[in-house]
Amino acid sequence: MANQRIFFALWPSTRERDELCTLAQASAPGEGRRHNPDDLHMTLVFLGQVTASQFQCVEKVADDIQVAPFELTINHTGFWPRPKIFWAAPDHTPVQLERLVEHLNDGLRGCGFAPEQRAYKPHVTLYRKARYAKPARLGTSIFWRAREFVLASSTNSGSSTARYQVLRRWALEDGTNTG
Repeated sequence: MANQRIFFALWPSTRERDELCTLAQASAPGEGRRHNPDDLHMTLVFLGQVTASQFQCVEKVADDIQVAPFELTINHTGFWPRPKIFWAAPDHTPVQLERLVEHLNDGLRGCGFAPEQRAYKPHVTLYRKARYAKPARLGTSIFWRAREFVLASSTNSGSSTARYQVLRRWALEDGTNTG
């Protein structure tokens, strides 16, 4: 677990990833570092470094999540000047996505994690260290079918760019079809 930062995320399918890459190429800010296509994701909850016992607790929390699959409509881009992040996001956050983040945060309290105090803003980072990017509405929305969520790690192996690895996946299901 050394030098790994752990987080829960939605990971796009190949189709969704390709559409996000096309969007990133088409709306490239003048400067910045584009995310590697294999690393595109929507963070749900960032945990940071975890101990082995916390890791087991984190997995147990995810095992107990029961949220129905949902769809996201990525329909605009934006720019946060302070962290220099150019991103894509939905106008509307589906109630199932809100529940997923809420249930994860509630369960993770028992593992020793304090939830983020800022309101959750679903987005996919397309570029880091962007100088400026003009927010825009997408001519064609990207429809993302969220059928699972993942636990991923971020490792900085000496380079200036972190890479991500999916450690485990959980299907989204509302629990009504079991048994």
